Amino acid sequence: MAVPKRKTSKSKRDKRRTHQKTGAPTLSTCPQCGEATLPHHACPSCGSYKGRTVIEIDDE
Repeated sequence: MAVPKRKTSKSKRDKRRTHQKTGAPTLSTCPQCGEATLPHHACPSCGSYKGRTVIEIDDE
């Protein structure tokens, strides 16, 4: 069984992990109200998805 001969330093470990960061989420605009929304999700401001109202939003 292979066992490391030396402890991997924090610098070496972090250099290897530099490419594993997450990117910013992709946003699209809502055709009803123009707000930025996540793709394939209902709009949080107006509650519409694919031209239909799926969530009732209370205006308080």
